[in-house]
Amino acid sequence: MNQPAKAPRRGRASRKPQIVAAAEKLIRTHGLAHATTKAIAAEAGCSEGALYVHFRGRSELLLAVLEESLPDMLVPLQSLESAVGKATPRENLRRALMAIFAFHQRVTPGISALFSEPDLLAGFRESLVSQNKGPHGAIARLRKYIAAEQKLGRVNRSVDAEIAATTLMASSFFQSFVGHLLGGKEPFEPFCKRLVASVLQLNRE
Repeated sequence: MNQPAKAPRRGRASRKPQIVAAAEKLIRTHGLAHATTKAIAAEAGCSEGALYVHFRGRSELLLAVLEESLPDMLVPLQSLESAVGKATPRENLRRALMAIFAFHQRVTPGISALFSEPDLLAGFRESLVSQNKGPHGAIARLRKYIAAEQKLGRVNRSVDAEIAATTLMASSFFQSFVGHLLGGKEPFEPFCKRLVASVLQLNRE
C-alpha cells in the first residue's frame, strides 16, 4: 500500500541510489515477487521505513528502477533531433535502436513480471500516466526524426513514419522478450541493421 513519502533528514546522505540498485538486483535475480520492501531494505542495508523516505510504495520504486536505465536510451533518442540531415538515416536509427534495445534488455524481466501482480501493475500504470511516461515518448521521437528526414528527401515519403517508429520500438521489445524467455544469446546488431533497412525501404547491406 502506498503512503506519503517522508521528507529526508538534513545532513544525511541519500540512500535512494542504493535502494534503487537493490530493487533492480532483486528483480533481476529473484523475480518481482521476491522484491518486497523488506527484502529490498535488507539488500540496501537500511531499514524498511527508510524506503518510504524516498518512495510512496513498490510501484513508485519500480518506476524509479526503470528510470535509472532511461538515460542510456534517452540520450541517443534526444540526439536524433540534431542528427537530422547528418550522417545517414540508416546509421542514426541504428544507433538509437541499439540504445532502445539495451534499455529493453534491462527492464523486460521486471515489466513482464508486473502482470502477475494486478495491484502493482495498476499502480505502476497510474504512475506512468500521471507523469506522461511510457513507450509512446520514444515512438514519438523516432516518428519525428523519420518525418524530418522525409522532408529533406533522405527517407522515402511512402514510408509511414508512425508505423515505422512503432515497428522499431515493438521489434526491439519483442527481441528482448524472446531472448529472456528462451535464454538466447544472439547479438541484436545484425537484426537491427536488417530491421532499419526494412522499415526505411532500403536495400539491405
